[in-house]
Amino acid sequence: MSDIVDQATRSRMMAGIRSRNTRPELAVRRALHARGFRYRLHMQGLPGKPDMVLRKYSAVILIHGCFWHGHDCPLFRLPGTRTNFWKEKIDRNRERDVEVRVSLESAGWRCLTIWECAMRGRERWKFESLIGTVAAWLETGERSKEIRGQRAATL
Repeated sequence: MSDIVDQATRSRMMAGIRSRNTRPELAVRRALHARGFRYRLHMQGLPGKPDMVLRKYSAVILIHGCFWHGHDCPLFRLPGTRTNFWKEKIDRNRERDVEVRVSLESAGWRCLTIWECAMRGRERWKFESLIGTVAAWLETGERSKEIRGQRAATL
């Protein structure tokens, strides 16, 4: 199946997709700030420039989009055009995610990954429940955690 827009338009559209200050990131930031958590954003000196850094808790929060990070959920689908390009790009993103996480953990940081599907789609969490889980993780000593979409039947 061919693309419905020309290559220049598609390129412009893809270039406009932000990697910082995304809607899921802003929602989590606002909710945690309202609960009294303070953080730094995209710290330059840390591997991967995590979305949120909470020094007090020795914790970082990474908010991943399911498409860009190749998550195994209903929100990810490999594009039908330029499949090899996208497969290589997403595979490299996955490799980089592992490298960043290993680097952060070896430097003593606790890592929480929140996937887009936890906040969007049929498998999303209730937002207050999601933020409660994040807050609980921050206050415990758990080293790492991943929050992903859940089945609608378990809500």
